[in-house]
Amino acid sequence: MKLYIKNMVCSRCKMVVKSVFESMGVNPFSVELGEVALKNDLNEIQRSELVKKLRDIGFDLIDDRKSKTIDKIKTLIIDLVQNKNNDLKINLSNYLSQELNQDYNTLSNLFSEVENTTIEKYFIHQKIEKVKELIIYDELSLSQIAYSLNYGTVSHLSNQFKKVTGFSPTHFKNIKTIKRKQIEDL
Repeated sequence: MKLYIKNMVCSRCKMVVKSVFESMGVNPFSVELGEVALKNDLNEIQRSELVKKLRDIGFDLIDDRKSKTIDKIKTLIIDLVQNKNNDLKINLSNYLSQELNQDYNTLSNLFSEVENTTIEKYFIHQKIEKVKELIIYDELSLSQIAYSLNYGTVSHLSNQFKKVTGFSPTHFKNIKTIKRKQIEDL
């Protein structure tokens, strides 16, 4: 049995969700971003308990097909930006189509209809949040950040950053009081 869980965006999320299942006496077969595989089905009491425990810590069980697809798109984009953006050798639309085994136009229309934004804008916002994180950590130069997030040039990164945030990356670095957004709030 596979369960789909909303707002799982990092390895810590996987650990927390796994611990919820284990606290209920259910040992998951595997726990991945947005997805938990179980050896056996949950009964209604276990399912209700799981929903409550997940909601208490900011997660939610996904039941309908559209929500599952949207969540998979978000999870793939977040994983791409956070963990392997520089590994992407094809464009985003082909990547999502291949990973989800669906036509990109269908995915794009569904995402726009449900989320009131495009997949591309969501992807850009995720990248800009990653740029903010890297600027705040102050370990990489702007050109290293641009390279690590697959921007062709520093000026492309700077223009996109300013378009989204209203600030240049340098100005943002100087005013570090602007708080980053949580991934699930984007």
